Amino acid sequence: MADQFDDTRLDDPDALYAADGLLRHLAGSGARLRIEAEAAEGPLAAVQVERPRAVLAVGPEARLLRAVLEPWCPIPFVAWPSTTLPQWVGTLDLVVVLGHGEPARDEALHETVHEARRRGARIMIACPPDAQIAECASSPSTTLLPTTTGDELASAVVMLQALAKAGVGPAVDPVLVADAMDLVAEECSPFRDISTNPAKEFALVAADALPLVWGGSVLAARASRRVAEQVRAVSGRATLAADAGELRTVLAGVPRRDLFADPFESPADNRPALMMLDDGDESEGVLGDARSLESAAEAADVRIWRSVQGRGSVMERYAALLQTGRFGAAYLGIALGRELPTPD
Repeated sequence: MADQFDDTRLDDPDALYAADGLLRHLAGSGARLRIEAEAAEGPLAAVQVERPRAVLAVGPEARLLRAVLEPWCPIPFVAWPSTTLPQWVGTLDLVVVLGHGEPARDEALHETVHEARRRGARIMIACPPDAQIAECASSPSTTLLPTTTGDELASAVVMLQALAKAGVGPAVDPVLVADAMDLVAEECSPFRDISTNPAKEFALVAADALPLVWGGSVLAARASRRVAEQVRAVSGRATLAADAGELRTVLAGVPRRDLFADPFESPADNRPALMMLDDGDESEGVLGDARSLESAAEAADVRIWRSVQGRGSVMERYAALLQTGRFGAAYLGIALGRELPTPD
C-alpha cells in the first residue's frame, strides 16, 4: 500500500532499483560540480580583481551566496528577490545572475539582465553559453561562467569562486566540496544497510512523523530549508524548517504519548520528529539553541535525528549536510512506496 511506511523497502533491491534514477542523481552531485568547475577555469582566470561598490545577486541560490559572503564580504551584498533592480544599481556595482538553464525559468531574469546592461553595471552570470539569457547579458563588462549540468548548487560554487577572485568572498575549493559530496554518497549508498546509513536512519526517524528540520548557523538553516523542500517534494509529507524558538513552540504543544492507545485506531501521524543539521558552529547561541531543542524533544518524547558535519570549509559542511538530508528524504519516499521523480 503506497504511503504506508515499510522499513524493509530500505534494503529491498527491487524498491531501491525503482528509485535508481533519483539516487544516482544525488550520488552524481560531486561529479557535476567537477564538470562545472573545469568548464569555468578559463573564464575564472580572466576575472578582474576590481572590487565593486556593492553586489546584487539574483536567481536560484542567491540567498546561499549571501549566507556564505555576509560574514566576510567587505562591501554591501544583497540577494534580490525582484526582477526589477533597485534604483541605486549603477556602473560601480556588480550584478550576479544565477541562471536556471531552462528558457521558461530564465525568462523572469531577462528584465534584470537587460536593466543591468542599460545602467552599465558589471554582470557576472552563470548559465549555459547557448542560453538566451547569455545572449541577453553579453557585453564588454560581462563575465560568463558557462554551465552545462543544470545543477544549481554546482553553479553557485563556481560563482563563489568568481566572487572570491573579485575580492568580495572567501576562497572556495570546488574539488574539496565535491569530495565532501562524494563522501556523503558513499555513506548514504543504497548498498549500505540501515545500521550504518545515516540517510536510511533519517527515514526511520521520520517514518510516521511530522519532520521538524533545524539548522543553527545561517548556512545550516539554509540547508534545513532545502532539506524540508526535498522531503515535501519526495514524500508528500508536511515538513517544517524553522528557527529554534518556533520549533520549541511546536514541541511544547505535543501531547503526551498514550501508552495504552491502540496504534491502529490512534495512529501517531501528527507527532513530530526533530531533524537537526549541525555544521560544527560552536557559538554560544547555536549551542544553546541545540541544547534547548533536544531538551524540549526529550520532554515531549519526540525522536531525534542528528547529522554532524564539522570538517572542512563552510561550503564543504553545507554541501554535506544538504546531501545527507536529500538522501534521507529519498529513502523516506522509498519506504513510503512513493513513485519518486527522476531528474533530467
